[in-house]
Amino acid sequence: MTTALHEERMAAVLATVAEMGARTVLDLGCGDGDLILRLATMPGITRITGIEIGMARLRGAEARLAALPEASRSRVQLACASLTEGHPALTGYDCACLVEVIEHLPPADINRLERAVFTRMRPAHVIVTTPNAEYNPVLGVPASRMRHPEHQFEWDRARFARWAGGVAARTGYDVACRDICGAHPQLGGASQMAVFSRLDARGERNRVPATPA
Repeated sequence: MTTALHEERMAAVLATVAEMGARTVLDLGCGDGDLILRLATMPGITRITGIEIGMARLRGAEARLAALPEASRSRVQLACASLTEGHPALTGYDCACLVEVIEHLPPADINRLERAVFTRMRPAHVIVTTPNAEYNPVLGVPASRMRHPEHQFEWDRARFARWAGGVAARTGYDVACRDICGAHPQLGGASQMAVFSRLDARGERNRVPATPA
């Protein structure tokens, strides 16, 4: 994806995190830290945890974080771990972000990811972005291949909405999907976003408590 579209995607995620008032954020599949570097400078965020299975990419994130002021660095912790396991230490977060991550997982692991994130960790909100396969012709991607050689699948908007709706129904969340990164009148955006909000016992959306004055 082009740099401009990448920046649009990051901006869309950051705006959503800010809108929900999240103070503690999980970046699941943090790669070399693109989102974490931006989160670390956002007012109001007190704790950020990045999880990445690839040690080389995690070391890259560590190197990039070293350039931040100490006040920003102190909010961040990184760990090498699988996204498809429910880690007890990662419960209680206001928001978990999976930015262009799920398409890198084998389809057989998607259900394991669902259980780990939505059943075991259960953050108040979850933001998921993934490529919109319908937009590939705009990027010059032939129908015979996917956007990136490491992608295991790429979903159109209808398929993504079905998946997101199924996850929400099974795990006690509400969800809303929308296009991000461009807006073709027929094909949507280059990426698509699902924003999940955990429901309480009355079936109402979880709200992140206001920051104490």
